[in-house]
Amino acid sequence: MGQSRAWTCVAVLAVCLCWSSLQAGAQEQEITNPVEVTALKAIKKSLIDPNKNLSNWNQGDPCTANWTGVLCFNRSLDDGYLHVQELQLLGMNLSGTLSPELGRLSYMLILDFMWNEISGSIPKEIGNITSLELLLLNGNQLSGPLPEELGYLPNLDRIQIDQNYISGPIPKSFAYLNKTKHFHMNNNSISGQLPPELSRLPKLVHILLDNNNLSGYLPPEFSDLPSLLILQLDNNNFGGSTIPVSYGNMSKLLKLSLRNCSLEGPIPDFSRIPNLGYLDLSRNRLNGSIPLGKLSDDITTINLSNNTLTGSIPANFSGLPQLQRLSIANNSLSGIVPAALWNDTTLNATERLILELQNNKFTNISGSTQTPQNVTVWLQGNPVCSNANLDNLCGSENDDEDDSESSTNSTASCPSQACPPPFEYLPVVCFCAVPLLIDYRLKSPGFSDFRPYKSTYEKYLTTGLRLDLDQLDIASFVWQKGPRLRISLKLFPLYVADNTNISHTFNSSEVKRILGMFTGWNIPDSEVFGPYELLGINLLDPYKGVIVPSKKSGVSKGALAGIIVGTFAGAVALSAVVCFLILRRHQRNHPAISRRRRKSTSSIKIDGVKAFTYGEMATATDNFNISAQIGQGGYGKVYKGTLADGTLVAIKRAQEGSLQGEKEFLTEIELLSPLHHRNLVSLVGYCDDEGEQMLVYEFMSHGTLRDHLSVKSKEPLGFEMRLRIALASARGILYLHTEANPPIFHRDIKASNILLDSKFVAKVADFGLSRLAPVPDLEGTTPAHVSTVVKGTPGYLDPEYFLTHKLTDKSDVYSLGVVFLELLTGMQPISHGKNIVREVNIAFQSGMIFSVIDGRMGSYPSDCVEKFLSLALKCCQDETDARPSMAEVVRELENIWSMMPDTDSRTTESVLSSSTGKVVSDSPSSSNAGKNPYVSSDVSGSDLVSGVIPTITPR
Repeated sequence: MGQSRAWTCVAVLAVCLCWSSLQAGAQEQEITNPVEVTALKAIKKSLIDPNKNLSNWNQGDPCTANWTGVLCFNRSLDDGYLHVQELQLLGMNLSGTLSPELGRLSYMLILDFMWNEISGSIPKEIGNITSLELLLLNGNQLSGPLPEELGYLPNLDRIQIDQNYISGPIPKSFAYLNKTKHFHMNNNSISGQLPPELSRLPKLVHILLDNNNLSGYLPPEFSDLPSLLILQLDNNNFGGSTIPVSYGNMSKLLKLSLRNCSLEGPIPDFSRIPNLGYLDLSRNRLNGSIPLGKLSDDITTINLSNNTLTGSIPANFSGLPQLQRLSIANNSLSGIVPAALWNDTTLNATERLILELQNNKFTNISGSTQTPQNVTVWLQGNPVCSNANLDNLCGSENDDEDDSESSTNSTASCPSQACPPPFEYLPVVCFCAVPLLIDYRLKSPGFSDFRPYKSTYEKYLTTGLRLDLDQLDIASFVWQKGPRLRISLKLFPLYVADNTNISHTFNSSEVKRILGMFTGWNIPDSEVFGPYELLGINLLDPYKGVIVPSKKSGVSKGALAGIIVGTFAGAVALSAVVCFLILRRHQRNHPAISRRRRKSTSSIKIDGVKAFTYGEMATATDNFNISAQIGQGGYGKVYKGTLADGTLVAIKRAQEGSLQGEKEFLTEIELLSPLHHRNLVSLVGYCDDEGEQMLVYEFMSHGTLRDHLSVKSKEPLGFEMRLRIALASARGILYLHTEANPPIFHRDIKASNILLDSKFVAKVADFGLSRLAPVPDLEGTTPAHVSTVVKGTPGYLDPEYFLTHKLTDKSDVYSLGVVFLELLTGMQPISHGKNIVREVNIAFQSGMIFSVIDGRMGSYPSDCVEKFLSLALKCCQDETDARPSMAEVVRELENIWSMMPDTDSRTTESVLSSSTGKVVSDSPSSSNAGKNPYVSSDVSGSDLVSGVIPTITPR
C-alpha cells in the first residue's frame, strides 16, 4: 500500500511539474491582443477578397502566424500582448467596405488600403486610433463625408484620400491636426469653403486639393502657414474670389497652382518668395498687368495663359536660369516681344525652353528672331505674325518633343544572350539579376520637363533608399493628368566587380527594408520632386513570400518551452493518467469548483466603501440576465440591479481582459470614495471577487442629460429645468475644483456624463479619465496645470489643452460651456460637420442668437437666455485666460436664477418640477421598471447608459 502511494505521489508531482512548465511556456508565448484579433476578423468579413489574399487570416495568431499585410510590434507592451502596428493591404483587388472595427486597432501606426476598390464611407471610428501616423486610403471608391473624428488624431502625419468620391466639407476639426504635414485629398467631390482655421497648422507642407468642388474664397490666413511648400487647388470654383495679396508673403512656398479656379482680380507680386519654382494661374479671369518684380531664379514654370491680362511682357521674364516653360497665351497682352526671352538663355543638351505667346496683341519683336536649337516659340494669333519672315515663330503648333517618351537603359552593349527570366541585365555592367519592380508617381513635381532632372532624381532616390546609384534603373516615365509623373523603377542587387560571392538577388531582409522605405514614406521629401506615392509593387518569383514581413524571427521562448515540455510530458503520460483518475475520484466527493474562478488576485480593501461579493452581484442582476443590461461600452456591460435591501443600483462590470476597465476601476474608486456632494454620482460600493471587477453606483432613474436634449425625447425640458441642471452641474464641478482634497480635474464633462435622478437633480458622473490637480511644491507654489496625454470627447475638448497637453481647471470650464450651449440649443457638439461653438458664435455676432435657441423648451425670459448664452460663450473661449473660473460660473448662474420670474417662492435647492409643471415624485415612475427607457440611441460612440457612468474611448 505504501509503495502504491509513493508511485501515486511521484505521478502527481510529475504532472504538476509538467503543468507548471506548460503554464510558464504559455505565459512567455506572445500572442496578439484578443480585442485586435476580433477586430481583424470583422475587418476581413466586411471585405470582398476575390484573389484570396487574406486566406490565412483564419489561421493561427495574426502576429505570430504572419497574417498577410498585418505587421506587429516586435515586442509586447506592458499588457503582455502583441499589437498590430501596420495594416498594409496595398493593391490587393479588395472591395466591400471598411469595418468600424478598425478603430479597435488602437496601437496602429500605418493604415494602408491604397489602390483597391473599397466603397462605402470612411468609418469615424478610425478617429479612435490615437497612435495613427499614416492614413492611406487613396485610389478606392470611398464616398460620403470626411468624419469629424479624424481631426482628433494627435499623431497623424499624412492623410491620403485622393482619387475617391469623398463629398462634403473639410471638417473644422482638421485644424487640430498639429503634426500633420500632408493633406492629399485631390480628385474627390469635396465641397464648401476652405476652413481658414487650417492656417494654424504648424507643420503642414502640402495641400493638394485639386479637382474637387470647393467654393467660397481663398483664405488670406493661409499665408500664415509657417511650413507650407505646395498649395495646389486646380479645378475648383472660387467664383469671384481674388488671390489674396498676402500669398506673396509665403516665404517657403515652392509651388502655387490655382489653374481653372474662376479667380478674378490682379496677380499679386510673388517676387518676395525666394524659392518659388512653379506658378500656374492659368484658365481664370485674372486681369490687370503682370507684376514687374523679378521671380525666383528657381522658377521652372510660369503659366498665366487663358486670362484677361493686359500690358506688356515684363523684362524680368528674360534670363531665368531654370525656366522650362513660359505660357502667357490667350490674353490681351500687347506691345513688343523681347527676343531676350530666348536669346538670354543657356541650355545644355537635355534642357529645353517652350515660350507660348500666341493669341495676344503683340505687334513687334525686339532683337534677333533666330531661336536656339532647344527653344520653341509660339506666336501665332498675334498681329506680328502678319510678317511672312517669321515662320519659325508663327508656324503651326506641332511639338516634336514628347514628354511621355520612355527612357531607355544602357544594355545595348551587353551580350546578345539574354538573361533567363525573371533575371534582367543590370544596365552598364551587364550583370544578370532579379530586380524589384516599383510603380511610382510624383504627385506634384516642380518642373515641366523631367529629362534635365533625371540624373538628379536618381541621386535623390538612391540616397533616400540607401542604395548605390548603379542599383537603380528608370525603365520608363510618362506624364499623366495633373500634371503628375509616373515612373517605373527597377532596383537591382549590388554588383561588386571584385567580389567572388556576388548575389543575383536581394536577400529577404533587404527586400523588406526597401519596401518598408516606400510603404512607410521614409524617403525624405524633395523640394523639386515634391511628394510621391506608391502605385504598386511587383515581386518576381525569388521574392514572393517576403511581402509580409515578420517582426519576430526565430523560435520564441514560449515555443521552445513548449517543445521541451512536450517531450517531458510524453515521458510522464502514464503518471498523468494516474493523476487524472485520482482527481476524478476526488471530484466525486467535493462540490464542483465554479468555472468562473480565475487565478487568485489580492482583492483591494477601501475604507468607507462597501465591498460586494460576486454572488451578491449575480443575485442583484438575476445572474447578469440580459434583461437587466442597460448599457455597454469599452469598459464592459452595465446592469440595473437590486441589492438585498431593495436599493436600486447601476452595476458596471469590467470586460474580461480590459485594461481600460481595470484602470477606470481603480481610478473611480480612488477618486469617488472620499467625495460626497449632492451633485456628484455616489459610489455605493465595488466588487473585486473571483477575478471580477465591478463598480456599483446609485441608480439615476431619469438617465442622461443628453437623452433629454435629444430630438427623440418625448417630454423636452423647459428653460427653468435646464438652468437648474446647469447650476447643479456647475456646483458639482466647483466642489471637485475647490473642496475635494486634493482637488480634481474631471477631464470628460459632457451631456452624457450628467445624470438625472428621480427628482431631476443633476449629478456629474464618470471619473474614469479624471486627474488629481497639481499640489504645492516644496516652496509652496502650486503649478497651474497637469501635463498629460490628451483624452476626452471630440466637441468638448479644450482647444488649448489639445494643443499643449496642459490640463487645467479651465479645461473643465470649456467642456461645461459646451454643455451649456447644448442646453440652450438642443444641438450636439459636432453634427454633420458643424461645431456647436462656432455655429452659436456666428449667430451671436450676427445678432441672430434666438434663431439657434431650442424651440422645444417653450417660453423663456429672453434676458435670462441672453445672459446664459453669453456665459456659455465666455466658457468656450479658445484662450484659457479668457474663460471664467468655475466659481465665477456658479455665481453668474445664481445671478441668472435670481432674475427668473417668481423665484422668491423657490430656492435653488427645492425639489425640481418637470417641464410640464407637474411635481416630480421621489420614486421612479412605473415606466422605469425593468430596462431603463432613457437609453439614448442618437449619441454614437459612447456608452449609452442610464443611471451609470459611460466610458469614453480616448481620442
